[in-house]
Amino acid sequence: MTSTRKSLTRDDLAPLARSALGRTPTTVTRIRGGSKKGVYRLAFEDGSTAVAYVWSPEEDLWDAGPGDPRDPFSHASGLPLFTAAANRLAAAGVRAPRLLHADPTHTHLPADVAIVEDLPGGTLEDLLNGAPAAVKAEALERMTALLDTLHACTGPRFGKVVVVDNGGSSYGRSCEKIVVARALSDLDELAGREPRVTAVHTRLADWLRGLAAQIRPRAEPPTLIHGELGPDHVRVTPDGDLALIDIEGLMYFDAEWEHAFLRLRFGPHYDALLTEGLDEDRLRLYRLAMHLSLVAGPLRLLDVGDFHDPEFMRGIAEHNLGQVLSFLKNAS
Repeated sequence: MTSTRKSLTRDDLAPLARSALGRTPTTVTRIRGGSKKGVYRLAFEDGSTAVAYVWSPEEDLWDAGPGDPRDPFSHASGLPLFTAAANRLAAAGVRAPRLLHADPTHTHLPADVAIVEDLPGGTLEDLLNGAPAAVKAEALERMTALLDTLHACTGPRFGKVVVVDNGGSSYGRSCEKIVVARALSDLDELAGREPRVTAVHTRLADWLRGLAAQIRPRAEPPTLIHGELGPDHVRVTPDGDLALIDIEGLMYFDAEWEHAFLRLRFGPHYDALLTEGLDEDRLRLYRLAMHLSLVAGPLRLLDVGDFHDPEFMRGIAEHNLGQVLSFLKNAS
């Protein structure tokens, strides 16, 4: 179990800010979130702000260490993943915080760091929870347009952008085979720690394999997707523009994986984002696999012991376990 992570201070980040921006921040504030990296708002005397990303073991609540980027679902954290994703989104015409400075040299901090533009305003999640209906509708229209732009981009192979755009290849033979293998691994892990899963382990494993067997090979190239695109990972600027954040997991994959996550996180607002041409067989498999992942992942994070709101994580795990068991009951 790791100790509670300690926030960096103005003194810690001032040398980096002076080197990158030629200015010293008057205040430094940790921005809530960022379970894989430290996120800090730098405020300057003239009222302007910027945001610093810090990738260090002390800032990573998952305590996972470096992941192998050839695995599309490996730990999506680090400056190389961020810069590759930022460049790809810029080329695609999808807004993300503009990269102002990247430093892998550890000159000012014992970690890879980046400074990006600060996008004032809240998240799309904040807006959907409290704005008038007309404002919500306009934001969802913009979100649909953003998804259309993002998903119109394809890659020559599936995998993380940092791998594919550099000519590399990922592990695995197809998107669906990677998903089912990961889901079976999550299921085995959960069977060892959760009696409700232990009791139905064989039935769930058979169901996963049965769903996978129904999927037809796909000839179309893989789609550019965010990977964890909830409304909390979309910033809303004062002029109503939308920008993606937490982009390190950007990859070429099946659009159905994105839509399984969108449906889960946007809830009653998802219908506004639904698109034609999705493979229902892939969606069924991916929804089950995602629910299993969202049981296993939060429980792993709680094992590390440093998450600021453990009850919230337990709630995520319990909700998604309920979804898995409900799906199994309905499939019987």
